[in-house]
Amino acid sequence: MLPPGITAVRGVLSAGRALADLTWLRVGGPAEWLFQPADLADLCSFLGALDPAVPVFPIGVGSNLIVRDGGLSGVVIRLGRGFNDIKISAPAAEPDDAGGDAPGIVTVGAAALDAHVARRAAEAGVDLAFLRTIPGTIGGAVRMNAGCYGSYIADHLDFVKCVTRQGQMITLTKADLGFAYRHTNLPEDWIVISAQLSAPRGQPAVLAQQMADQIARRDASQPTDARSAGSTFRNPAGYSSTGAVGDSHEQKAWWLIDQAGLRGARHGGAQMSPKHPNFLINADSATAADLEELGEDVRKRVLQATGFTLEWEIKRVGTTGPKKD
Repeated sequence: MLPPGITAVRGVLSAGRALADLTWLRVGGPAEWLFQPADLADLCSFLGALDPAVPVFPIGVGSNLIVRDGGLSGVVIRLGRGFNDIKISAPAAEPDDAGGDAPGIVTVGAAALDAHVARRAAEAGVDLAFLRTIPGTIGGAVRMNAGCYGSYIADHLDFVKCVTRQGQMITLTKADLGFAYRHTNLPEDWIVISAQLSAPRGQPAVLAQQMADQIARRDASQPTDARSAGSTFRNPAGYSSTGAVGDSHEQKAWWLIDQAGLRGARHGGAQMSPKHPNFLINADSATAADLEELGEDVRKRVLQATGFTLEWEIKRVGTTGPKKD
């Protein structure tokens, strides 16, 4: 049996496919269907034929995702080989209009890992070093405007190519995406397939050392040896130098959690990391419910203790399942 409207595919279509092993937290129920398209034509054909009533949800490598224990209805789409190419244009000397070196241009498939893009770009003398410590894929980075060390995808994106829910190819500019902190206005069921990024030039050896320093700094402060999904909550809007509420994000989520006495807090097999309290970790065979319930309790107690409302950065999808005994 195939999803409504589908008669054949060239990629891999699996019914009742477990998703826990496709997420970094290793929790959650199955997808009703998981589709891994063979190529772009296969993806467009599939979406064009699929009954419009069937929900579609794209995932990358599950680095920022909790799939609830009841799983996901509809079709989960995961891009793989054929969607992870990296092409870099970085001529040795090409002055721009301001008299400096022209930026390097990186054209990258949505399934390419952020860290791999950073390394490849650095080898070619293009500075996308901020991507080195961001977990996940370029598709996910675009969708959530990922960033760190003061740089965001929005700072470098020229355009992105997507496939709509109806199977049509579309190109969107930075302005079309409506970038904000950890947000774009991309429809949930559109599939990012590639992006073009521009970045300043740099010396490969210098960029390599910069990335090594970033990794050392990350490993010293974050639980990189634990099952987590990165930062659990967004940094709330802070106050600018003029005193107006804005997007400065000077108030850090981890500090608020610490102030509420929740570093190391546990619920079932879930824990707020003792090393970095804004990392929700699967410490001991947690269920998705354990993780989400702990997160909601943290939000409640941080609001009581500090007056700040934390918003989830981890995406939570699917239906709840039966309680664990």
